[in-house]
Amino acid sequence: MRFDVFTLFPGMFTGPFGESIIKRAVDAGLVEIHIHNIRDYATGKHKITDDLAYGGGGGMVMKPEPIFAAVESVLADEFSPQSEFDDRRPRTPIILMSASGRTFTQAIAKQLAQYPRIALICGHYEGVDERVREHLCTDEISIGDYVLTGGELPAMVIIDAVTRLLPGVLPPGVPDEESHASGLLEYPHYTRPAEFRGWRVPDVLLSGNHAEIAKWRREQAERRTRERARRSSE
Repeated sequence: MRFDVFTLFPGMFTGPFGESIIKRAVDAGLVEIHIHNIRDYATGKHKITDDLAYGGGGGMVMKPEPIFAAVESVLADEFSPQSEFDDRRPRTPIILMSASGRTFTQAIAKQLAQYPRIALICGHYEGVDERVREHLCTDEISIGDYVLTGGELPAMVIIDAVTRLLPGVLPPGVPDEESHASGLLEYPHYTRPAEFRGWRVPDVLLSGNHAEIAKWRREQAERRTRERARRSSE
């Protein structure tokens, strides 16, 4: 899997991808993460990447030219012309991180994990020129109903969630047992000591009866899922 991230702030990605599971996946050659600075593709002496919005309003808007130039340069082989009247259709998903996009879920992560390559565009300021949405991106994704300073953090979330699903990144079967994999939240976990500050591990987990343990875990997962749904509706 190859990720191409287009951003105005490449330094934000240095820490998260140099640790833990993602670092191991990169070191093992299972994942490639390429960070591209959109400003490198801007023209003019000052490399301007944003401008005032037509019609007025607060905030600056990211210009279309540098974004198109960056994506079309890096993904040059991923476009196939249809005709002189049609937009070129990329084979690689080009996803805009946007507060107005569809909400990211585990199901979407599974869909994206089937592609060999994904491009992520990190919006910033007031947003991006609408022509980027209409004629370059194939999808828009949000990681929740709130507003962030830019699309960098959402891009990191997507890369992390998708990377975990790639073959060889985690031990076999592990992704299938995690929260949301089967539509349920994950059951509680306990480790040593068996008693801590008077709080004991449930007896069933110490019984060695695997059938009863599996039943208990299923019941706990269902209970957590119901409680989460109830809290979300309040």
